[in-house]
Amino acid sequence: MNESQIHQESKYFRKLQEYLSEFVYGGIDGAVTTFAVVAGGFGADLDAGIIIILGFANLFADGFSMSVGAYLSAKSSKENFKKHEAIEYWEIENLPEVEREEIVEIYKAKGFKGELLKQVVDQITSNKKLWVAEMMKDELNLMQESKSPFKIGLATFISFLSVGFIPLLVYLWTYFNPSEINIFLWTSILTGIAFIIIGWLKSIVNQTSEFKSIAETVALGVLAAVVAYYVGDILENFFLK
Repeated sequence: MNESQIHQESKYFRKLQEYLSEFVYGGIDGAVTTFAVVAGGFGADLDAGIIIILGFANLFADGFSMSVGAYLSAKSSKENFKKHEAIEYWEIENLPEVEREEIVEIYKAKGFKGELLKQVVDQITSNKKLWVAEMMKDELNLMQESKSPFKIGLATFISFLSVGFIPLLVYLWTYFNPSEINIFLWTSILTGIAFIIIGWLKSIVNQTSEFKSIAETVALGVLAAVVAYYVGDILENFFLK
């Protein structure tokens, strides 16, 4: 393997890492909501075919909704950044002394003073692009999002579907290949493994303890399933008996 191939593979790996957070949170939501539907259906003693229908309806409807929400949120952030960036360019063109004084105050607060402060301010205000970038970052606390809103939405949708499909896997398999296995037990085991993997990935994204991240993710899934199960059980007793 030559150097160019190594750099190319590294580039693709970094691109995948960019959207890891979207994959993680889309996967968590997909697994939690679909498992909750399955648990609710099991609690209500619904037929496996009905649980599959409800599960897939939730999987695609919620997945689409979440991905569109992620796309629109990212797009809105980009548009908001561009709007304020245009305002800063206008202010630099029309109110240069006011904007220069703001740079002075920003760097005074960072500890610069005297001749060094003047040199830094002169350097920044000599380049409009740099000047605006400093104002966006230090005055408005806005950072430009480098990720594509479309790819953010797509990563969210793919992760929601792929991880959210796991709670339906055993139900779907046994529907076409009838078996005496405990379907809900095996569904719970597979979903639990999915929660552990997603929790581990979440610890990478958030740079937190692996154990804590996994425990939080599993606990969230269990809590959602327990609530859904008892809601299904209560409603089944109320409406179907």
